[in-house]
Amino acid sequence: MSALGLFEGFGVEIEVMIVDAGTLDARPLTDEVLKAVCGRYDSEVEQGELNWSNELVLHVIELKTNGPAGALEPLADLFHRDLKRVRDYLEPFGARLMPTGMHPWFDPARETRLWPHEYNAVYESYDRIFGCQGHGWSNLQSTHLNLPFRDDAEFGRLHAAIRLVLPILPALAASTPLKEGRPTGFLDSRLEVYRTNQRKIPSLAGRVIPEPVFTRKDYEALLRTLYKDIAPHDPENILQYEWLNSRGAIARFDRNTIEVRVLDTQECAQADLAVVAAVTAAVRALAEERWVGLRDQQSWAVDPLAELFLRTVREAEAAVIDDAAYLGLFGLKRKATAGELWAHLAETLLPGGPWTPALGTITGRGTLSRRILGALDAGGTPREVYGRLCDCMDEGKVFVP
Repeated sequence: MSALGLFEGFGVEIEVMIVDAGTLDARPLTDEVLKAVCGRYDSEVEQGELNWSNELVLHVIELKTNGPAGALEPLADLFHRDLKRVRDYLEPFGARLMPTGMHPWFDPARETRLWPHEYNAVYESYDRIFGCQGHGWSNLQSTHLNLPFRDDAEFGRLHAAIRLVLPILPALAASTPLKEGRPTGFLDSRLEVYRTNQRKIPSLAGRVIPEPVFTRKDYEALLRTLYKDIAPHDPENILQYEWLNSRGAIARFDRNTIEVRVLDTQECAQADLAVVAAVTAAVRALAEERWVGLRDQQSWAVDPLAELFLRTVREAEAAVIDDAAYLGLFGLKRKATAGELWAHLAETLLPGGPWTPALGTITGRGTLSRRILGALDAGGTPREVYGRLCDCMDEGKVFVP
């Protein structure tokens, strides 16, 4: 994306988990799927407009755009098509795909299987330093959004806007209310474990909300601090690259994008892309100074944004926002819940169009986490509810309990 300016291209990555077709327990089959496609244990295979690739563990497969896409609208059908193709490769193994950002009853101490093939030196290093047999490593699936910038000025504008949207992303995308078979008290359990999974070296994730840095020079100074902190544990320099930064959005100067990383995977591709479209619209409105100027956006410190982020990780769309200055960033002049703020943004920025049905379900009936808990409260067992979610992914339907 190096030649692209703001909002001239979009990179989308969706991680999903492989489970047994009968029990819905995790199945470590990603390498076998990729081998079935290309005849060898490759870490990535091109499939036309999309690529399929591995992740840290063998029960997660990632589908992603093959380079920048010019528009978001066609991507829902493309991802749905390829998810069905992956399912077809899994059928001979007696397996299928399960959505959401965490497996609801996965036991990481017993079931973790790391990717053992190409690129595994990186994974082995993370495992040696942090121990990857934990939920924040081996049990998390997310949707990543990459947005391009052309130069330093565009980087500063884009980074400012993304920092301000990050705290409310769990209020749109939370899909992980369960861990080890039980509700955790957090609507976004994935992010609760994610934010602490590298506490051995706290600087790597910081407070998840990035610091207010708006030039490449300042950003690379931050990276040098991270490299210094990891160096005693990484004498061969295996991890000292931009992706070591584990904040909720990271700069990728190797491809001139900022990658947003805090979106839980949804129940189907249409819902994932609707979430991506809403996030993109909110970031774009800020970058274009629709409600407040760039200087005001860049003045926000980490603390108030991180505090709001923690509230939405716990309460998702029900988190109350009473900071008038924050609400004013999005043109809202009254106290609101985070869900009400997203309803305002969806109505203002994406009226009508292909994303309205999925966004209407999220803003009207709650995040996927809220809907999962509702189905469980109505008497469904976890296996019944998550079986229905698997059907939603197969059929391309939004989950309504």
